Amino acid sequence: MWVAVLILTLLTLWITRLLTRTQIRPPLPPGPWGLPAFGNLLSLSSELHSYFATLARPYGPILSLRLGSKFAVVISSPSLAKEVLRDHDVTFASRDVPVAARAASYGGHDIPWSPYGPEWRLLRKVCVREMLCAATLDAVYGIRRGELRRTVRYIRSRVGSAVNLGEQMFLTSMNVVTEMSWGGGVAEEGEEERASRGREFRRVVAEITGHFAKPNISDFYPGLARFDLQGIEKKVKACAERFDGIFNKVIEQRMKMGGGGEEREKDFLEVLLKMKDEYEEVEDDGKSKVSFSMTHLKALLMDMVLGGTDTTSNTVEFAMAEIMNKPEVLRNVQEELDAVVGKESIVEEHHIHKLPYLQAVMKEAFRLHTVVPLLIRHCPSKSCVIGGYTIPKGTRIFINVWAMHRDPSIWANPLEFDPERFLNGKFDFSGNDFSYLPFGSGRRSCAGIAMAERMVLFSLASILHSFDWKLPGGEKLDLEEKFGIILTKRVPLTLIPEPRLSNPSLYE
Repeated sequence: MWVAVLILTLLTLWITRLLTRTQIRPPLPPGPWGLPAFGNLLSLSSELHSYFATLARPYGPILSLRLGSKFAVVISSPSLAKEVLRDHDVTFASRDVPVAARAASYGGHDIPWSPYGPEWRLLRKVCVREMLCAATLDAVYGIRRGELRRTVRYIRSRVGSAVNLGEQMFLTSMNVVTEMSWGGGVAEEGEEERASRGREFRRVVAEITGHFAKPNISDFYPGLARFDLQGIEKKVKACAERFDGIFNKVIEQRMKMGGGGEEREKDFLEVLLKMKDEYEEVEDDGKSKVSFSMTHLKALLMDMVLGGTDTTSNTVEFAMAEIMNKPEVLRNVQEELDAVVGKESIVEEHHIHKLPYLQAVMKEAFRLHTVVPLLIRHCPSKSCVIGGYTIPKGTRIFINVWAMHRDPSIWANPLEFDPERFLNGKFDFSGNDFSYLPFGSGRRSCAGIAMAERMVLFSLASILHSFDWKLPGGEKLDLEEKFGIILTKRVPLTLIPEPRLSNPSLYE
């Protein structure tokens, strides 16, 4: 008798525990079936942002995939993005770092790819406080102005001929970034040398960022990473070494110069070298110590090069393509510029706050052609529940902002380029409205928002105020995107400029 009671008791306890475990741990998010060992790898598309948006239709705004030995979750709704980026911000503050990104960022010792912790906090604090704060950006307005005036002069010399606008805006952004970072002006170069250098730099940056988004066996099967079967790590390191050589050269020159005197503003490199001396061991909240090494210094310089060039130039290129596709938008922008600036003067940055329609054009370009369509991947430091589903520790998290920005349940006529949707001032890109997240949200949001805003607006205002534009004869406007960690225009935008200012000396 007692044996039967014991068996019944144990059976009851086992069933109770099983039911309790089921209640405590919700299921994994739904998703397509995968093959043994491969999971869903073989069905992946090279255009991940649109592929994930297609999968969300049958499986919903949170879905899961097996990618080799990795588990991935795709988020495609504002409410779920809020859970990840705000409600569980600290849990999801670390990164799932692809091999290519680690190779380009000195082992992940930079702001985008460092794991969340004391080292990351120090790096972000240094970068934001010394390089990207409003006071520093105000102080280096002369650099932005000088490079954009140089760009206007170059375009003026190309009147009647086709200009590759994305390439030209990349060169402008690159020169602004290098001048801010280490005084990297190239005034001694001729325009042709300058353009050639810009094309080469753009090629290298595009190659590095392109490898970030490529399917890499080393990322799906980490045990195979040491073999680098596709050669991606090797290729990225070769590209990164080009910039590393530049960094080493300017660092060596600056260290020989010493402080450089008090007669000029310190650039970012000078600040970083001082930080390196002072932050060899830094107390972080009295609990742990972090260092600031030469590796960190060069990783931050790489962040400025990779993060401050393609993102700006691609946004300007997409915005100009959409403007050319909508004559009424072009007319509205130029009428606003003429009313605020006039044709007897040139655009200055202080005009920008008086140009609400141009600001709306920029915001609409950020929405429709989100520059980082899947954000930078997050990775939970512990298992948690999002949207009623279990997200295991170490999951690769994709937040499909591109899909959210084109969701018809959120945006009226979402595929239409309509700047007027932003004229009411409802949306900003601070990360507080989860329907509109061009720069992400939470503690891992983009550190360069203020710089991106200034560069995009000043660039658009300068080239739209100074020139009329038309497509080369016989060419059709193409708005197709090409996926990457940074979204690019598949067919480069080439336009023919014509002067529109009344006084030729304004182009000098």
